Amino acid sequence: MKHPTSRQLHTYWDRLRGERSAPERGEIEPGEIRNLLADSFILETDPARRSSAVRLAGTRLCALFGRELRGSSFGDLWGERPPAFSDPWQLVETVTGDTVGVVAGLTGFTVRDETLDLELLLLPLRHRGKTQARILGALSPHFIPTWLGSRPILRLEAVSLRVLETVAPEPAAMRTFVDALPEPANDARPVRFGHLLVHEGGRSNA
Repeated sequence: MKHPTSRQLHTYWDRLRGERSAPERGEIEPGEIRNLLADSFILETDPARRSSAVRLAGTRLCALFGRELRGSSFGDLWGERPPAFSDPWQLVETVTGDTVGVVAGLTGFTVRDETLDLELLLLPLRHRGKTQARILGALSPHFIPTWLGSRPILRLEAVSLRVLETVAPEPAAMRTFVDALPEPANDARPVRFGHLLVHEGGRSNA
């Protein structure tokens, strides 16, 4: 993870879950992550229908797309015909099916073909005992463009992908939110898969 918002949100999520594979949706306290809310969102997923809808979305995230995102399909953010290697449902399915976090590098495009580099973070949440129903996420620009608010992003493409380590920490190793910021990912040896650069990452057996 390269963006500070991604690292801090992951740290908060990691602290909440403790020894579990994912925290409960009801444990998320907006006041504790108020500085991250502008770029954050929560998805409601339905694996049977292969659908995922935005339930909550931050103000800067809505400004990037030039509209209120609540109630819209997560897939709609990627444009009408996303490339096969940018299939948003595959990202959602990885998070909900394997109960792991995913971080992806994206490029956003405006109607004038202006581009913006973004980092997407998706983290599983439990909701009523299920880990397939909710996802906590963030979509953060690496810089704030001058056209923000005037020309929306119309489509997204994925350029890199990492499945995050999900081994739960030992209770004695728990640290404070500020002190527990993870180090940026080491991207020295990515593996190219089509147009994607896939980085190796660990998975939990939980």
